[in-house]
Amino acid sequence: MNKKLLALYGLNWNTFSPELPTEALHVTPQVEHFCWRIEQNLIQEGGYALITGDPGTGKSVVLRLLSDRLAQLRELTVGAISHPSSNLADFYREMGDLFGVELKLHNRWGGFKVLRERWLAHLDSTLMRPVLLIDEAQEMHPSVLNELRLLSSMQFDSLTLLSVILAGDARLTAKLRRDELLPLGSRIRTRLGMEYADRSELMACEASSGHRRQSPSDDPRTDADPLRPCRRQLPRPHQHGR
Repeated sequence: MNKKLLALYGLNWNTFSPELPTEALHVTPQVEHFCWRIEQNLIQEGGYALITGDPGTGKSVVLRLLSDRLAQLRELTVGAISHPSSNLADFYREMGDLFGVELKLHNRWGGFKVLRERWLAHLDSTLMRPVLLIDEAQEMHPSVLNELRLLSSMQFDSLTLLSVILAGDARLTAKLRRDELLPLGSRIRTRLGMEYADRSELMACEASSGHRRQSPSDDPRTDADPLRPCRRQLPRPHQHGR
């Protein structure tokens, strides 16, 4: 969408673009509360958070919003897994790259040990747990998820070293119910379920939005169904937490 079309419909941004900046997003109270719990609780205490929902409901957008907010915490280390379907060896390669650790792949125990030492040093110096963001987490192998669970805690699970936010569709929730992944599922402290927004919510979003500078009736060039500036906003979530 070019600048002329943006001006025609009174838009500040192309609301259909996946590159819509986070400051242009309409953040619902549920999403705001989820982000607050991550910022105020999870990075202080560690553990797992889960974002679930059908494709297109805004899971990745919430992760992008979280990433931007956490990046403002100067001393906090935030990493994002870019290849969730990796096998165990590639998973260690990516973790070493994310957290600045040189790993020797023939010595998995050495990599396991040095990663935990790095996270423990981060915790001692900042009093915050490093954060790992994983989108499309339903693609992760159960062996990798279990390795991540073992990596992220020590002292018989009394000390958590890492904060992990998983995002995925219904396949992820089904996977976490498997017997082999029940220990990981039991560690999820905060949940956010995303749903598609209905028409009334989109209209309410438009009414409260500053993206449009005038109503359709104010401009004869617009038709009866102008571009909705909130169609790219975060859909309605439902939330669970312990």
